[in-house]
Order: sequence, then C-alpha cells, then structure tokens
Amino acid sequence: MFTKDIGVDLGTANTLVYLRGKGIVLREPSVVAVNTRTEKARYVGKDAKQIIGRTPGSIVAVRPLREGVIADFDLAVTMLQEFIRKALKGHIFTKARVIICIPSGVTSVERNAVREAAESAGVRQVFIIEEPMAAAIGAGLPTTEPTGSMIVDIGGGTSEVAVVSMGGIVSSQSVKCAGDAFDTAIMNFIKKKYNLLIGERTAEHVKLTIGSAFPDETEDSMEIKGRNLLNGLPENVTVSSAEIRDAMIEPLSRILDAIKSTLEKTPPELSADIIDQGITLAGGGALLKGLDKLISRETGIPVYIAEYPLDCVAEGAGKVLENMEKYQDTLVEYLKYYEK
Repeated sequence: MFTKDIGVDLGTANTLVYLRGKGIVLREPSVVAVNTRTEKARYVGKDAKQIIGRTPGSIVAVRPLREGVIADFDLAVTMLQEFIRKALKGHIFTKARVIICIPSGVTSVERNAVREAAESAGVRQVFIIEEPMAAAIGAGLPTTEPTGSMIVDIGGGTSEVAVVSMGGIVSSQSVKCAGDAFDTAIMNFIKKKYNLLIGERTAEHVKLTIGSAFPDETEDSMEIKGRNLLNGLPENVTVSSAEIRDAMIEPLSRILDAIKSTLEKTPPELSADIIDQGITLAGGGALLKGLDKLISRETGIPVYIAEYPLDCVAEGAGKVLENMEKYQDTLVEYLKYYEK
C-alpha cells in the first residue's frame, strides 16, 4: 500500500513528474541555485530559474543536465530528491518505483548515471525508457501495433527522432540540438548584428514571442533590452520575426537532417505507414510557430502537433506505469537488471 509509482521526464529544460493514479503532479524547470560558499543547493526548480542572471557572486544557478545527460551528478540527485518529495507531498518514498525517460542516443555510462542518481535519491526500483518511445506512447500513437509511427520530440537539450512499431524503436536518431540551441543562435545573432549582449532568459522570451520556423502572413517585431558591447551601456533594439527565423536556420536544418536520415533508414513497409499516418511533433520545440509547415514542406509528409506536446513524455511514462504488462517490451532490457 505504501508503494508509489512515479514517472519522471528528466529533461534538460524542465522536469515533469507523473504519479500513478493522479497524472502529472509536478512541472518544474531543471535548475538548481547553489551557494558557492557552502556548496549547498539554495533553490530548486521554479525558484532557481527566476534568479538566473540576477544572482550575486555567492549564488550560481546551475542546470544539472546538459544536452539530455547528467552534467553534475550531486546536483542531479538533489534536484530529483526535491522533485520527488514535492510530488509525493512529503510522504516517505523509500518504496517508490520510478520510470525515468532518457534520450535514445545516450551511452551505457550516461544511462547508469541516471539510474544511480535515482537510486541515490532514495528510490527502490528504477526502470528506464527511451524518450521517443515514451513520447510516442504519450501522444497516443499505436506503438504496440505492427504499424509504423514517426515521432519527433524536440526538447531543451536534444531532439529525438524515431520510427516505432510493435513496442520497439525501428530507426532513430538523437541530435544535441533543440530549444537551447535556438536560444544560443538568437543570442549570437543579436550579438553579431547589433553588438548587443542579451541573456538566456531574454533569448528564450524572444523565441517564444516572435520566433518562427516558416514565413507567416503576420510578421511581428519586438523590442529587446541588453548591454551594448561597444560602450558597455544598456540599450534597446527592435528585432523582427524574419531576423529571428534567419538566426535559427542552422539548428533547424540539423533537426531536418535528422528527420530525413531516420526516414532513409526506415524499412519501406513502415515508410508507407508514415506517409499515411504522418509525423507527430512533441516536446517544447513543437510549439515553435510554423515548424510543422517547415518539416512538411521538406519531407512531403503531413505533420501533426501532439495535443499536449510538453506532456507527451511524462504521459507516456505514466501509461507504461499504469499498464506494465502491455508495455513490458519497452522496458524488458532493464527488467533483467533486477532479476540478477
């Protein structure tokens, strides 16, 4: 009765926690603010994200995950502990079983680091599922049927492209280019064109407000504030949607290349299914205006955005928790780990 089953979408930008029987109970940025004098975490999640770029020297906001993998083990453990504690509202979770979603392109060392981090956070059993498979399940695709379904999950650190059929991934590609790469491209573009230095949060705000991947009838513009690199003084400049689209060409083309490469490796029978079913977009990157139109134009295949793109991976982990027998093929490699 005390066992709690939890699904964790451990993302570079955000972490979502799914509690069996309750659905998604926690959505928090994957950020930890650390006091450099004591080396202890001061804030975790939303509180930590709000202070990025606004802290004194003694407090540093750190992302424990970079490009989908753990970059700082101790902080990742602290963050997981805090998120699981919040999700369970203070209940003891020593008997918790957890499914954690990780990118499909990670090495066995990186995979073990995720497992060890969860075990260090006090979890009893850890199962691991690959993110594109979880996203496909969460998006409602027929993953257990002998039909080809294509999912493109664009997160913060990685973009996962996969063709799934009969509970397994047939062909896939993971590229370390996603939402963070868009933000960096915008920062570099503004710096190069206007000699203006802007922060990560401003770049993200610009991307969400006027960013687009495909020309639209309504081209917007907005004013951004930053520091002039020539005189060191604060300054405002106005940028347009077209400029931001140009800034993001390089990361967008890398994602398109991954989609085309995955399609090239797909067996012809499944390719026929994908032409009929279309490509499904998930993850925060799916919300970039016009991305579905761009991918459709480049591939000639219809593209659909999942109903709740941000929740797909966590919902997929939740569906696996609710019905372990049906989806055991997606976890079988890791179940053996516990039979030893």
